[in-house]
Amino acid sequence: MKLQPPFRKIIHVDMDAFYASVAELDNPALRGKAIAVGGGGVRGVVSAASYAARKFGVTSAMSGVLAKQKCPHLIFVKTDFARYKELSLKVREIFHQYTDLVEPLSLDEAYLDVTENKKGNPSANDIAKEIRAKIYEVTGLRASAGISINKFIAKIASDINKPNGQKTIHPEEVLDFLEKLPINKFYGVGKVTAAKMHKLGIFVGNDLKQKTLEELVTLFGKSGTHYYNIVRGIHTSAVNPNRIRKSVAAERTFNENILSEHVMLEQLEKIADELERRMTKLEAKGKTITLKIKYADFTQKTRSKTTAHFMQQKSEFLPVIKELLLQEELVAAVRLLGISFGNLNTERKEPQVTQLKFEF
Repeated sequence: MKLQPPFRKIIHVDMDAFYASVAELDNPALRGKAIAVGGGGVRGVVSAASYAARKFGVTSAMSGVLAKQKCPHLIFVKTDFARYKELSLKVREIFHQYTDLVEPLSLDEAYLDVTENKKGNPSANDIAKEIRAKIYEVTGLRASAGISINKFIAKIASDINKPNGQKTIHPEEVLDFLEKLPINKFYGVGKVTAAKMHKLGIFVGNDLKQKTLEELVTLFGKSGTHYYNIVRGIHTSAVNPNRIRKSVAAERTFNENILSEHVMLEQLEKIADELERRMTKLEAKGKTITLKIKYADFTQKTRSKTTAHFMQQKSEFLPVIKELLLQEELVAAVRLLGISFGNLNTERKEPQVTQLKFEF
């Protein structure tokens, strides 16, 4: 079986250890050292780690205490989101010199569709090299890139030659690449799903390919269709420059674990103030409100409710949050509370993009 054209030319650009690299950029004395962004306090959590820190097993979302145990000489630096945003905007300006089909995923990564591009360059690989060189020239930061026929494969490819590298997976290489790819590398396959697949004898893409669509749907529900398609190189999601925000959230990690529901309600008042501010700034309203509870042992639970009308103001949604908090007894002390809105009034259907046939 061969993939049939038309093929798109998709680049996934991923900044290398972005937050930590910005810290090194602004303080050259930190270059090459084991750095963790955030996480410095007793209750801190690592937001990002430099490559030197990663060699010791320090990862994002790890507690600062554990990170320090793994790497005793670890240096903690404060987050600086204003600075990250400033540099991210410069990087996006570079992207738009090549194409307007840019879909940012976060401050440090984005998809670009360069099937047709402003430079008239037929080589997506060369465009990626130019973009990475220009990012370094303008910001002093390094980036890696993956290039292929769809977003899924491009994203996987961008991780292969990190840091400061890139990888192109051509159309004729896609199926062989996917058949050999470890199952945990597939988008949408997390730790739990990977463990389940391993029990079923599915370790690489080729193992997954042996399962019929019916078998995968029976085993994994709607996700089964996704797994069936992606292992065959089918991923039709277009690069969407008008990506719509699907949720808005605010949360707080506490200096000390909270046992009292009264104190939790006080904290939720403060979190609700911040969420209302963000919703108002975005001119967003939502129908689905979710309470996030993270316990002292890092286990996490969510409780949600969907209302008949859109909400934005604290006076509207805080009573719902209080109801969600009190609907079940809390099982242990709480280290974090969060509130998020989904089912927003800003959501709309993605535009349809016509695929054109070009030589890759």
